Amino acid sequence: MAAIPPVANLLAFEAVARRRSFALAAAELHLTASAISHQVARLESELGVRLFERSAHGVRLSAAGEQYLVRVGGALSAITSATEDLRHGVSNSLYVHCAPSLASLWLMPRLRAFAQAYPEIALNLSAAHTHSDFALGQADIDIRYGVPQWPDLVVEPLFEERIVPLASPAFIREHRLKRPEQLPELPLIQSNVSVVQWSDWFAAFMDKRAPERFAVRFDRAQMSLDAATQGLGVALESTTMATGHLAERKLQPVFGLDKAVKVKAHFAVYPARHSKRPPVEAFLDWLHREAART
Repeated sequence: MAAIPPVANLLAFEAVARRRSFALAAAELHLTASAISHQVARLESELGVRLFERSAHGVRLSAAGEQYLVRVGGALSAITSATEDLRHGVSNSLYVHCAPSLASLWLMPRLRAFAQAYPEIALNLSAAHTHSDFALGQADIDIRYGVPQWPDLVVEPLFEERIVPLASPAFIREHRLKRPEQLPELPLIQSNVSVVQWSDWFAAFMDKRAPERFAVRFDRAQMSLDAATQGLGVALESTTMATGHLAERKLQPVFGLDKAVKVKAHFAVYPARHSKRPPVEAFLDWLHREAART
């Protein structure tokens, strides 16, 4: 096995990377800024790469540092969580990683029901666009968004979603929006990470190409939906993710639900060996029941 750098050096690197400051990292770890600087320097020397770019304006991660932080940060987090569980006698812990918009818009409103049904399970939920690394023990289950290309893992689709143009009632009234042909003349909201893009919707329901310029762009469905409620334009989003917005009448399907592109894009992903743990089995069973009601 390759030699692992001293944990103190890794902790110093992670703290500086997270705080973007040697002084703040030193205060967090109860060390001097000089000690933190020496630990990071020793780590860089051992690895043979520069992890940070230092300037008069502060410190920022190098390209190599960015890549290293993704792996090391997750590993340190897993070690911390395992240690805390052991210290507090928690044996039924469950670590779930989730795509951000699904976590906030769909999963969070339902977690109280899970907690009530399984009070003995200590749930830890994290959210990010990056997938968890099962090899590092970062998660028991990863709820991913996208095209399912994850070999050697169990991949279970959750539900089918309808992707439709959504806008606020006020925006629809203001622009007298009734026909798809009006869309190219209106501000459209682009969701950069969506598996269904405006070009896909235009190809399905229009005889013209989608505009190449957009009023605003976002990397999360949550922000795209919020922008539409503020009247910034028309969003192309999932009615599943927009359930709360639709129920509160903040948004409505511009052309009804018959102008929908249907996709399965959210998946519960995990190594087969994880399914043998009772908390994982319980969460997956609960998750699919909730998905069936969606």
